[in-house]
Amino acid sequence: MHYLITGGAGFIGSHLADRLIAEGHRVTALDNLSTGKHDNIKHLEGNPNFELVVGTILDEYLVDKVAERCDAIFHLAAAVGVELIVNHPLESLTTNIKGSEIILEMAYRYHKKVLITSTSEIYGKNTQGPLKEDQDRILGSPLKSRWSYSTAKAVDEMLAYVYWKEKNVPTVIVRLFNTVGPRQSSAYGMVLPRFVKQALENKDLTIYGSGKQSRCFLHVKDVVGALTRIVDNSAACGQVFNIGSQEEITIEGLARRVIEITGSRSKVVYIPYNEAYEEGFEDMERRVPDISKINELIGFSPTVDLDGIIKDVVAYTRDKGAA
Repeated sequence: MHYLITGGAGFIGSHLADRLIAEGHRVTALDNLSTGKHDNIKHLEGNPNFELVVGTILDEYLVDKVAERCDAIFHLAAAVGVELIVNHPLESLTTNIKGSEIILEMAYRYHKKVLITSTSEIYGKNTQGPLKEDQDRILGSPLKSRWSYSTAKAVDEMLAYVYWKEKNVPTVIVRLFNTVGPRQSSAYGMVLPRFVKQALENKDLTIYGSGKQSRCFLHVKDVVGALTRIVDNSAACGQVFNIGSQEEITIEGLARRVIEITGSRSKVVYIPYNEAYEEGFEDMERRVPDISKINELIGFSPTVDLDGIIKDVVAYTRDKGAA
């Protein structure tokens, strides 16, 4: 197979490229290198089964060219990270909505299957859990930039669904819950690489808010394993699936686990949301996925526990001096 990965030089996209090439497929990675890094795919240079195309998903002519010659599309390109979304909400909305519309239109034009990566942010402030794919979204005011990413991704999901329903485009939607691992940058508000970097430098670990908010972190290798298996499953078309771990931990607990594993002398400090982001910032207090649906379809379950994830990120950060 020949796969197109939008955002192919990004954190998840580069790991997905590695996995697909290891399985004997060809990969074209489309990335504008704004949040993706050339270093993430540098080791693939010269591989006859890999091609990097530098450009944006907003360039319809370019997307047309790369989509026509592939067999299926993994659409990962997006404006991501809380800091980027809060500081540049217009960029988030434009990239995530218009970009997805262009990808879906090309998939329709050339009869390609497309997997759309969505997010746990879809559920907003719904603190019930574990969250099933059909549970309600609870969001704050549309005038709060915090919710622009969730809103944009909801539109992406709606577009993917109606392209499948009305135009017979084989689409699959996955909602990722806090994917972490090597190559993830500490920029844009990504919490685990930021904690690890601070701990290795014996600096204070900065927690935004109370630290009582809880998350479930999943290793990127488990994520890309699920993506490669679900894209080939015909029963997945027209459906949405959560992909995540159910090992829940508070952000405060995560900080202390990082300090323990690194042997750091760091202390934990708390920064109010309005200082870290903006006045009136709202967050999700709890985010736990129900993964029974994807487990039933492809037998998915996480293989790396939280301690293993942290150790991998620590090893990568020490080796690369990753920022």
